[in-house]
Amino acid sequence: MSANSNPAAATDAIFAAYAARAAEMAAHPENLVSLGAQLGRHAAAKGGEIAVTFEGQTISWGDLHRRSNRLARALTAKGVKPGDLVTIALPNSIGFIEICYGLWKAGATPQPVSSRLPEAELKAIADLAGGPIIIGAPFETGRPSFTVDELLAVSPDESDLPDIFSPSWKAPTSGGSTGRPKLIVSGASSASTGLMGIVWRIGPDDRVLMPGPLYHNGPLITAFAALEVGAPVVLMPKFDAEKTLALIDQHKITWIYTVPTMMGRMFRLPEEVKAKYDISSLKTLWHLAAPCPPWLKQAWIDWIGPDAVMELYGGTEGVASTILDGNEWLLHRGSVGRVVGGAEIVAFSPDLQRLPPGETGDIYMRRPEGTPETYRYLGADSKPLDGGWESIGDIGWLDEDGYLYLADRRTDMILVGGANVYPAEVEAAIDDHPLVQSSCVIGLPDDDLGNKVHAIVQAKPGLSEADLFAHLAERLVIYKRPRTIEFTGEPLRDDAGKVRRSQLRAERIAATTAG
Repeated sequence: MSANSNPAAATDAIFAAYAARAAEMAAHPENLVSLGAQLGRHAAAKGGEIAVTFEGQTISWGDLHRRSNRLARALTAKGVKPGDLVTIALPNSIGFIEICYGLWKAGATPQPVSSRLPEAELKAIADLAGGPIIIGAPFETGRPSFTVDELLAVSPDESDLPDIFSPSWKAPTSGGSTGRPKLIVSGASSASTGLMGIVWRIGPDDRVLMPGPLYHNGPLITAFAALEVGAPVVLMPKFDAEKTLALIDQHKITWIYTVPTMMGRMFRLPEEVKAKYDISSLKTLWHLAAPCPPWLKQAWIDWIGPDAVMELYGGTEGVASTILDGNEWLLHRGSVGRVVGGAEIVAFSPDLQRLPPGETGDIYMRRPEGTPETYRYLGADSKPLDGGWESIGDIGWLDEDGYLYLADRRTDMILVGGANVYPAEVEAAIDDHPLVQSSCVIGLPDDDLGNKVHAIVQAKPGLSEADLFAHLAERLVIYKRPRTIEFTGEPLRDDAGKVRRSQLRAERIAATTAG
């Protein structure tokens, strides 16, 4: 436990600073500049200091500013107009950072996707975005594709451009798995507000490590939150547990983005491997994007201290978010925090009645009254309830102090003989076994129970089905335990910690039917 007598002091300070900055912006909107212009300020102040590091390559603040000026002119020459959504199919790289700034300086919106998307999916997303070009497409999509180097060759002009605001600063794809592409276009412009740095607890003296893929929303917003305030960023091509610890040691990293999968893989490294690296510089570790098993959260609190372990819950839509640090979590074990920024989060019953503290229901949220829309969908419709309440599909409850606790996603819940089983709870119990690397729990059809709980487990050598069943018998009531276990050598979650349960379920049902 922190020595601070107020366990909520850290988040209270974030809430207060956020409110003060929001009030300042409302009073003086004329003082805002764009993200592109803010980069120019850092270039003027920091010049040759390193802004971004990637695999031994570096770029200074000055070069990042000048090269993105060239890219903005090249993008305009290739038909990009203010307000366009331009699809970026690049892996983590300095070029990814450069092209985002180039797009903002041209008044356009970065629309990032995985560089490993299959041809049909990339084409469908690019068609939905409707941009005149694509950046980095590895195959034909029906519109011109350019690399960053090809665009840099178009214009040698490094001079500053007139400041311009993109109407939306990002348009990532949905993390869902409906089979149809959907873009979540931010309602916020490319104005440099400073709010992201406040929420994410990033200052100009921080040194930030980004092991997550920038095409995902969490890595995207946190990497650019760091650059917005002038904090240098170290990018990784993909997550590797030992390399992450090595980079923290090498660069004296103070701030890192993680998901629980990353946390688990780092913590489960052999003690002699972990002991090789000094991570005492680390002052802030954020985890988000997936439920964190309580044992793993406790392990990290014990490792780096409760003040350093921060958690955020919220959707890409940005309607509302909750945060808390390790001190609060120790008193509200299992919670994902309190709502920030004046938004509201409640639990509703199936008949849409507001539930009292302690009762589980569908989680709904709404932004503060009178504030602009935080997003719009392309490829889907948003359907808020009367009063502006919206849901991203989660189930949970709130305690008397307003702390939110999540059970699972409504679409992932498994109905077993009339009882609700939440995959996240079962996965947390499975992942507690020291030989388990990751797991995914799905429901498969069962003539007797309607559904049976099936676990897909990526394990280290030596774990048997009998061992895992015995482990779970000590942690789960019988109806929640998997009836069947399937071992796999393949990772179950992507680099952002996401898992597509519906796809895994459909594949197994299809295989059973075919058999």
